[in-house]
Amino acid sequence: MKFNTYFKHLLVGCLLVPGALFAQESRSVATADSLTLEQVVNYALENTAAMEQALIDEQIGEREIRASLSGWFPQLNANFGGTYNIRRPQQPIGGEIITFGQKYNSNIALQATQSIFDNNLFLASKASRSRKLLLDQQVTDTRINTVVEVSKAFYNVLLTQEQLRILDQNISRQEKQFNDARSRYEVGLVDKTDYQRASITLANIRSDRKRVQESIKANIAYLKQLMGYPVEQDLNLTYDYGRMEQEVQVDTTEVIAFDRRIELQQLQTQRDLLKLNTAYNRWSFLPTVSAFANYNLLYFSNEFANLYNQHFPNSSVGIQASIPIFQGTRRLQNLKIAELQEDRLDSQIEDARRAINTEYQTALANYKGDYTEWRTVQQNLVVAEEVYEIIKLQYDEGVKAYVDLIVAETELRTTQINYYNALYSVLSSKLDLQRALGNIDINR
Repeated sequence: MKFNTYFKHLLVGCLLVPGALFAQESRSVATADSLTLEQVVNYALENTAAMEQALIDEQIGEREIRASLSGWFPQLNANFGGTYNIRRPQQPIGGEIITFGQKYNSNIALQATQSIFDNNLFLASKASRSRKLLLDQQVTDTRINTVVEVSKAFYNVLLTQEQLRILDQNISRQEKQFNDARSRYEVGLVDKTDYQRASITLANIRSDRKRVQESIKANIAYLKQLMGYPVEQDLNLTYDYGRMEQEVQVDTTEVIAFDRRIELQQLQTQRDLLKLNTAYNRWSFLPTVSAFANYNLLYFSNEFANLYNQHFPNSSVGIQASIPIFQGTRRLQNLKIAELQEDRLDSQIEDARRAINTEYQTALANYKGDYTEWRTVQQNLVVAEEVYEIIKLQYDEGVKAYVDLIVAETELRTTQINYYNALYSVLSSKLDLQRALGNIDINR
């Protein structure tokens, strides 16, 4: 029995030789309202909890930046106070005791200040651009992780479904063999061990199918979680097998560019912020300069009912400067701390470069190994199919024992399952290699 047309198309669509593409028409298996990989990833980028939280964190960060810069705006304050003098102050003057003040007094004060120079505000202004960049990089990092994890989950669901189809084909074939073996036994051509073996094999395949069927449910649930997809809504997937050859291959000669890795970009931005912090501590002896304007309304009366009948205003404007002269060694210690923080981050950057290189080498080795295994299993699949066809023909003619047919059937089924496992592995390791190279496309 030859592979059906569907499986042949799938093999042709997946077979890929590096540097060459087989020309063929794209073929997809789709159902109503089914989603492609691009649609699944786009949905996740808009709805997954990780992306929502990252965008909210970005908004929080932008508000914090605005709050830190608000000190450059004029600061207005109003104060109100009232006092009842239980015993007013007295002072002897010219031999007489003079009582000062009124029983009741109150004041309303308005104060406006405008910062002219403030080292803290100056640092906040300089750092605002780097802080915004860091927030954007954090969102980018989340987008990259979302694309990779959702794509892997998508492939896992799709290829597990293919395993289920293979097991369905095997069950159909094995049921026919079981019925043939039973008929031969009933007419006395063979003993009952043939159909008993067929019964055992059929039961095992059905058990495998049940296991794979249940794993599909778990894989879809995990994909829904990554996507932020409603749990009560069905999720149907489709894939264009004509594009699989494009997605399997990757340029293994590409040299890693560390600057493309978002992790290093984040560390470089953090270093820019630390440099600004060091400069701030180096110039912390500079004065804080501000202008002010005050307007006060004073009220006095010995009768509470008449307290606010008349007011006595006064006002003033001026400029003030606060100069830190001596603060122990606090400024010196803060400067040393800032410099040491820079040194520590430099060490972290170098360690990150080494870690990225290790990640790249590991991903490249895994991809090459998985790709070779996939090609090998693909070739083994053709051989296993031919072996099964020959042994099946020989068994029908009475040349081979039924046990030989069972072995060939088992080998074929195992090779088919291994093929899809290898295909998932090479697609997954290809994503890891792209991430290591910094080539994940997040602009979908």
